[in-house]
Amino acid sequence: MRLLLSTRRLKGSHIPIATLLAYISITLSGFATDIYIPSMPHMARDIYTSESLIQLTLSVFLISYGVSQWIAGSVLDIFGRYRLNLLSLALFTLASFIISISSSIWVILLMRFIHGISISFIAVSKRSYFVDVFKGEEQKRYVSIITMVWAMAPILAPFIGGYLEEILNWRANFYFLTFLGFVLLLFELFFSGETIQHYTHPTFKSIWSTNKMILKEPSFLKGVIVCGISYGMVMFYGLSGTFILQHQMGYSAVIVGFASLILGLSWLAGGYWSKRNIEKDIEKRSKKVVVAQGAIVAIMICSSWIVTSIYTLIIFVFLLHMIAGYLFTNYFTRCVTMFPKNAGIAGGLTGGTTYIITSALSYGIAFLMNADDQIQLGIGYLILVILGFIVLASFKKR
Repeated sequence: MRLLLSTRRLKGSHIPIATLLAYISITLSGFATDIYIPSMPHMARDIYTSESLIQLTLSVFLISYGVSQWIAGSVLDIFGRYRLNLLSLALFTLASFIISISSSIWVILLMRFIHGISISFIAVSKRSYFVDVFKGEEQKRYVSIITMVWAMAPILAPFIGGYLEEILNWRANFYFLTFLGFVLLLFELFFSGETIQHYTHPTFKSIWSTNKMILKEPSFLKGVIVCGISYGMVMFYGLSGTFILQHQMGYSAVIVGFASLILGLSWLAGGYWSKRNIEKDIEKRSKKVVVAQGAIVAIMICSSWIVTSIYTLIIFVFLLHMIAGYLFTNYFTRCVTMFPKNAGIAGGLTGGTTYIITSALSYGIAFLMNADDQIQLGIGYLILVILGFIVLASFKKR
């Protein structure tokens, strides 16, 4: 308990392992989002609830994770990183364990809400860690690794989750999260410490005015909406595609996890493509790639009358997600770096607003479509593509 209440500083000799812990902690959001996606159909059957309520567990997590990021940065600047990070890891671990033994969808929904809040504080505190500890070019180098580390979790999580589901059951996914959270908590207790350099005491009025100023910037607003729509495509597949592969096509959770692994690589490919073109005119290229998405969706829907298989579905979705990854990386980078004097608040608003838009669109379309074949899945993607084009066309270039 004394360790938990301590405000000790991070020791210089512990920086290497603390840095490794920071990177691992950043992956928690990806694991908590994606590890149980292949298990969703079996989860619904096991606790005797509807597929829509199981899908809601993902949306509740995304919304709480998004909203909490709006305030996490300011709270961490006031009270410091270390103790709030420990508390968040403890809450995450406890919530994961309760889900693993629960058969009530309402308890699971509540715990997923707690998951979102706790992970938002963990993620923001660990992003701040790199700003606190490193300076200059060294800081840029370490921060640049964050996006690559974060991208690995959504790739590996459903693959691991599929095997855990096959070997044990859906509860094994949350046993895994419990174990991961507990190990991180132990290592943080013994090898981490406070890193904040200057505590701040902002007023509510100053925080509100800064948030208002950022959200009123048209380029920022367009960017976060595009990010939300782009990541919404990935979540829409998670909420609908996995059910199609298991219920309609009869594939196992392992195959579904492997398919998600391939689609995770498409997102990574889109991010790499974006970084190679980061200096080029994003406005012109964005409209062109969204038109390309529309063409892919049209072919996906029309070809479904001729042939539908796991291979055609994955090929079309791979291309759509690669373009979405391209758009997301471009606009996310732009939004986060648009306000260097308010980087913490801008980062929280970018991540938070993106996740809220993503959860609202993905769950809303999945609920309305209730897709059970490639045609309906394609129509859902078409709605997202049209929304993306409208957003790009509605905001003037700044």
